[in-house]
Amino acid sequence: MMKYKAVLFDMDGVLVDSEDAMAQMTVRALEKWGIHPSAEDFKPFRGMGDRAYVGGVSEMYGVPYEEGMKTEAYRLFCENARELVRVMPWTVPLLGELDRRHIPYSVASAADRIKVESNLACISRTCDDFASCVTGADVEKLKPAPDIFLRAAVLAGYPPQSCTVCEDSLSGVRAAKAAGMYAVAVTTSFTREELIGAGADTVTDDLIDLLSVLK
Repeated sequence: MMKYKAVLFDMDGVLVDSEDAMAQMTVRALEKWGIHPSAEDFKPFRGMGDRAYVGGVSEMYGVPYEEGMKTEAYRLFCENARELVRVMPWTVPLLGELDRRHIPYSVASAADRIKVESNLACISRTCDDFASCVTGADVEKLKPAPDIFLRAAVLAGYPPQSCTVCEDSLSGVRAAKAAGMYAVAVTTSFTREELIGAGADTVTDDLIDLLSVLK
Protein backbone atom coordinates (compact mmCIF):
# COMPACT_ATOMS: atom_id res chain seq x y z
CA MET A 1 0.00 0.00 0.00
CA MET A 2 1.32 3.43 -0.89
CA LYS A 3 2.46 5.27 2.22
CA TYR A 4 1.80 8.77 0.94
CA LYS A 5 -1.80 9.10 -0.18
CA ALA A 6 -2.22 12.85 -0.68
CA VAL A 7 -0.08 15.74 -1.91
CA LEU A 8 -0.18 19.25 -0.49
CA PHE A 9 1.24 21.90 -2.81
CA ASP A 10 2.50 25.30 -1.89
CA MET A 11 1.75 27.70 -4.74
CA ASP A 12 4.50 30.26 -5.36
CA GLY A 13 7.74 28.69 -6.54
CA VAL A 14 6.09 25.27 -6.74
CA LEU A 15 3.20 25.28 -9.22
CA VAL A 16 3.89 28.71 -10.66
CA ASP A 17 6.70 31.22 -10.54
CA SER A 18 4.96 34.37 -9.38
CA GLU A 19 7.62 35.54 -6.95
CA ASP A 20 9.27 37.97 -9.36
CA ALA A 21 5.88 39.22 -10.51
CA MET A 22 4.69 39.82 -6.96
CA ALA A 23 7.96 41.52 -6.02
CA GLN A 24 7.77 43.81 -9.06
CA MET A 25 4.17 44.77 -8.35
CA THR A 26 4.85 45.30 -4.64
CA VAL A 27 7.79 47.55 -5.47
CA ARG A 28 5.40 49.63 -7.59
CA ALA A 29 2.73 49.58 -4.88
CA LEU A 30 5.05 50.75 -2.11
CA GLU A 31 6.21 53.70 -4.17
CA LYS A 32 2.87 55.30 -3.26
CA TRP A 33 4.11 55.37 0.33
CA GLY A 34 7.47 56.85 -0.62
CA ILE A 35 9.26 53.51 -0.31
CA HIS A 36 11.70 52.43 -3.02
CA PRO A 37 12.73 48.83 -2.26
CA SER A 38 14.51 46.36 -4.50
CA ALA A 39 12.94 43.07 -5.53
CA GLU A 40 15.65 41.28 -3.54
CA ASP A 41 14.35 42.83 -0.29
CA PHE A 42 11.32 40.55 -0.39
CA LYS A 43 13.18 37.22 -0.50
CA PRO A 44 13.49 36.69 3.32
CA PHE A 45 9.70 37.01 3.62
CA ARG A 46 8.72 34.44 0.99
CA GLY A 47 6.27 31.80 2.19
CA MET A 48 5.34 33.74 5.32
CA GLY A 49 2.10 35.29 4.07
CA ASP A 50 1.53 38.53 2.25
CA ARG A 51 1.09 40.64 5.40
CA ALA A 52 4.66 39.72 6.39
CA TYR A 53 5.82 39.92 2.77
CA VAL A 54 4.64 43.49 2.21
CA GLY A 55 4.88 44.72 5.79
CA GLY A 56 8.31 43.26 6.42
CA VAL A 57 9.77 45.34 3.63
CA SER A 58 7.84 48.53 4.40
CA GLU A 59 8.99 48.34 8.01
CA MET A 60 12.55 47.63 6.86
CA TYR A 61 12.40 51.09 5.27
CA GLY A 62 10.96 52.65 8.41
CA VAL A 63 7.36 52.99 7.21
CA PRO A 64 4.60 51.32 9.32
CA TYR A 65 2.56 48.73 7.45
CA GLU A 66 -0.90 49.69 6.22
CA GLU A 67 -3.46 47.25 4.79
CA GLY A 68 -3.75 49.47 1.73
CA MET A 69 -0.19 48.52 0.79
CA LYS A 70 -1.17 44.89 0.33
CA THR A 71 -4.42 45.84 -1.41
CA GLU A 72 -2.53 47.93 -3.95
CA ALA A 73 0.06 45.20 -4.50
CA TYR A 74 -2.71 42.67 -5.14
CA ARG A 75 -4.50 45.01 -7.52
CA LEU A 76 -1.40 45.41 -9.63
CA PHE A 77 -0.57 41.71 -9.42
CA CYS A 78 -4.01 40.52 -10.55
CA GLU A 79 -4.04 43.00 -13.42
CA ASN A 80 -0.73 41.67 -14.72
CA ALA A 81 -0.70 38.01 -13.64
CA ARG A 82 -1.45 36.50 -17.05
CA GLU A 83 1.49 38.37 -18.55
CA LEU A 84 4.01 38.02 -15.71
CA VAL A 85 3.33 34.70 -13.95
CA ARG A 86 5.25 31.71 -15.32
CA VAL A 87 3.74 28.24 -15.02
CA MET A 88 6.38 25.74 -13.90
CA PRO A 89 7.25 23.23 -16.66
CA TRP A 90 6.27 20.26 -14.48
CA THR A 91 2.92 21.62 -13.26
CA VAL A 92 0.55 20.53 -16.02
CA PRO A 93 2.03 17.03 -16.59
CA LEU A 94 2.40 16.43 -12.84
CA LEU A 95 -1.20 17.33 -11.99
CA GLY A 96 -2.37 15.30 -14.97
CA GLU A 97 -0.47 12.23 -13.76
CA LEU A 98 -1.84 12.62 -10.23
CA ASP A 99 -5.33 12.76 -11.72
CA ARG A 100 -4.60 9.60 -13.71
CA ARG A 101 -3.43 7.80 -10.57
CA HIS A 102 -6.41 9.12 -8.54
CA ILE A 103 -4.06 10.72 -6.00
CA PRO A 104 -5.76 13.68 -4.29
CA TYR A 105 -3.90 16.96 -4.04
CA SER A 106 -4.46 20.25 -2.27
CA VAL A 107 -3.17 23.80 -2.30
CA ALA A 108 -1.84 25.18 0.98
CA SER A 109 -0.54 28.68 0.37
CA ALA A 110 0.17 31.43 2.87
CA ALA A 111 -0.96 33.97 0.27
CA ASP A 112 -4.44 35.47 0.37
CA ARG A 113 -7.16 33.78 -1.66
CA ILE A 114 -7.28 36.49 -4.33
CA LYS A 115 -3.66 35.79 -5.22
CA VAL A 116 -4.10 32.00 -5.08
CA GLU A 117 -7.08 32.17 -7.41
CA SER A 118 -5.22 34.48 -9.78
CA ASN A 119 -2.28 32.05 -9.90
CA LEU A 120 -4.53 29.04 -10.42
CA ALA A 121 -6.20 30.78 -13.34
CA CYS A 122 -2.79 30.83 -15.02
CA ILE A 123 -2.82 27.00 -15.07
CA SER A 124 -6.53 26.86 -16.02
CA ARG A 125 -7.53 25.54 -12.60
CA THR A 126 -9.74 26.75 -9.76
CA CYS A 127 -9.84 25.89 -6.07
CA ASP A 128 -12.68 23.46 -6.86
CA ASP A 129 -10.19 21.28 -8.77
CA PHE A 130 -8.30 20.49 -5.54
CA ALA A 131 -9.22 18.22 -2.64
CA SER A 132 -8.80 21.27 -0.42
CA CYS A 133 -7.64 24.83 -0.91
CA VAL A 134 -6.30 26.58 2.18
CA THR A 135 -4.94 30.12 2.19
CA GLY A 136 -3.31 32.40 4.71
CA ALA A 137 -6.65 33.82 5.79
CA ASP A 138 -7.90 30.36 6.79
CA VAL A 139 -5.48 29.76 9.67
CA GLU A 140 -4.34 31.66 12.73
CA LYS A 141 -0.62 30.89 12.48
CA LEU A 142 1.27 30.96 9.20
CA LYS A 143 4.40 29.07 8.15
CA PRO A 144 6.72 27.97 9.74
CA ALA A 145 3.82 26.93 12.01
CA PRO A 146 2.20 23.71 10.71
CA ASP A 147 -1.40 24.98 10.81
CA ILE A 148 -1.93 25.51 7.09
CA PHE A 149 -0.80 21.98 6.16
CA LEU A 150 -2.71 20.35 8.99
CA ARG A 151 -5.91 22.11 7.94
CA ALA A 152 -5.41 21.16 4.30
CA ALA A 153 -4.93 17.50 5.29
CA VAL A 154 -8.05 17.47 7.47
CA LEU A 155 -10.17 19.00 4.71
CA ALA A 156 -8.78 16.50 2.20
CA GLY A 157 -9.62 13.66 4.59
CA TYR A 158 -6.12 12.28 5.26
CA PRO A 159 -3.96 12.03 8.39
CA PRO A 160 -0.77 14.13 8.36
CA GLN A 161 1.57 11.15 8.21
CA SER A 162 0.08 10.08 4.87
CA CYS A 163 0.72 13.46 3.21
CA THR A 164 3.60 14.69 1.10
CA VAL A 165 4.20 18.43 1.00
CA CYS A 166 5.80 20.16 -2.00
CA GLU A 167 7.56 23.37 -1.01
CA ASP A 168 10.22 25.80 -2.17
CA SER A 169 10.70 27.98 0.92
CA LEU A 170 12.58 27.35 4.14
CA SER A 171 9.59 28.36 6.27
CA GLY A 172 7.37 26.02 4.24
CA VAL A 173 9.71 23.05 4.70
CA ARG A 174 9.83 23.72 8.43
CA ALA A 175 6.03 23.91 8.54
CA ALA A 176 5.71 20.58 6.70
CA LYS A 177 8.06 18.84 9.13
CA ALA A 178 6.30 20.42 12.12
CA ALA A 179 3.08 18.91 10.73
CA GLY A 180 4.67 15.45 10.65
CA MET A 181 4.62 15.25 6.86
CA TYR A 182 7.13 14.21 4.22
CA ALA A 183 8.72 17.31 2.68
CA VAL A 184 9.75 17.44 -0.96
CA ALA A 185 11.56 20.70 -1.71
CA VAL A 186 12.27 22.15 -5.13
CA THR A 187 15.25 24.44 -5.71
CA THR A 188 13.39 27.35 -7.28
CA SER A 189 13.97 29.82 -4.43
CA PHE A 190 16.69 28.40 -2.18
CA THR A 191 19.74 26.20 -2.58
CA ARG A 192 19.81 22.46 -2.01
CA GLU A 193 21.95 22.97 1.09
CA GLU A 194 19.56 25.54 2.56
CA LEU A 195 16.54 23.30 1.98
CA ILE A 196 18.26 20.27 3.51
CA GLY A 197 19.22 22.45 6.46
CA ALA A 198 15.56 23.37 6.92
CA GLY A 199 14.69 19.66 7.15
CA ALA A 200 13.59 18.65 3.63
CA ASP A 201 13.39 14.87 3.14
CA THR A 202 13.92 15.10 -0.63
CA VAL A 203 15.35 17.98 -2.63
CA THR A 204 14.97 18.18 -6.40
CA ASP A 205 15.50 20.54 -9.31
CA ASP A 206 12.44 19.13 -11.10
CA LEU A 207 9.23 18.45 -9.21
CA ILE A 208 8.22 15.68 -11.60
CA ASP A 209 10.49 13.61 -9.31
CA LEU A 210 7.59 13.69 -6.83
CA LEU A 211 6.13 10.73 -8.70
CA SER A 212 8.98 8.49 -7.55
CA VAL A 213 8.26 9.41 -3.92
CA LEU A 214 4.64 8.34 -4.38
CA LYS A 215 5.40 4.89 -5.81
